Amino acid sequence: MTAREVRVPGPADLDRAWRAVSRRLAPTPPLPTDLAPGALLKAETLQPTGSFKVRGALAALDALPAGEPAVTASAGNHGLGMGFAAAGTGADVTVVVSTRASRAKVDRIAGFPVRLVRHGTTYDEAEAHALTLPGRYVSPYNDPAVIAGQGTIGRELDAQAEGPLTVVAPVGGGGLAAGLCLWARGRGDVRVVGVESAVSRGVSASVEAGRVVEVPVGDTFADGLPGNLEPGCVTPELIRDADLTAVTDEEIRRALRWLMREHGLVAEGAGAAGVAAVLAGRVEITGRLVVIVSGRNITVPAYTGALGGNTD
Repeated sequence: MTAREVRVPGPADLDRAWRAVSRRLAPTPPLPTDLAPGALLKAETLQPTGSFKVRGALAALDALPAGEPAVTASAGNHGLGMGFAAAGTGADVTVVVSTRASRAKVDRIAGFPVRLVRHGTTYDEAEAHALTLPGRYVSPYNDPAVIAGQGTIGRELDAQAEGPLTVVAPVGGGGLAAGLCLWARGRGDVRVVGVESAVSRGVSASVEAGRVVEVPVGDTFADGLPGNLEPGCVTPELIRDADLTAVTDEEIRRALRWLMREHGLVAEGAGAAGVAAVLAGRVEITGRLVVIVSGRNITVPAYTGALGGNTD
């Protein structure tokens, strides 16, 4: 795959994204939790699409030139966000998903006014196909407007949580962590901690190498986390400011059970990754802890299987 030229977003992108997102979405609540003294869970599970990805989608379509079609690839949540944004703007949007993408997410994407294409058995194959289609490609992570849109979580935290802060978020392609790092640079009292799947650490490998590198990708039920980065991806450049760690599937399952038991929150695997890292003792906390619970879109069988009768 040939590297695309993608611009690294800056403060002006965050300002524009904030205007676009705050027009359409109410702030998600910060829920008190006993993970640490004064800690908060930022409940992105309560977004209308069930995931933070709707932020980046709204920002991306707002930045799209009038009349230009958009095409994207998605493991599910970004596609839902693009569908929601398309329904509100009338934009022409094509969403490519793999044949193994979560059925819960794909069925909901099909309910929006988008062109849905199924291609390949992995996200990487779906993305490669999407890049061949006509229209402006809107990456779920490697796009300045999308990254800035995810950073609007930070703009809400400005009003919800006094610093200093340690903000913990899942990392797949890195759009969320990159957006949080973009916001944190302007605030000055925020540490961002990114949490990858232990079987797919493409972002941390790329940060360490100083360029995008490919890594082996193992199987995980947290379908929003695995996959390699698009060549030339800009998220590692922003995420170099963050601390990075990783969690296993069993640690994520423990976090799903904890969120259900302690807060009555349903989360998908990627959505619980930040909580998993805190419960596993992998996050050094400076100041107040904020954990992004990033999404809830999981099938009933996958969720009940994760709960599995274990009571820890």
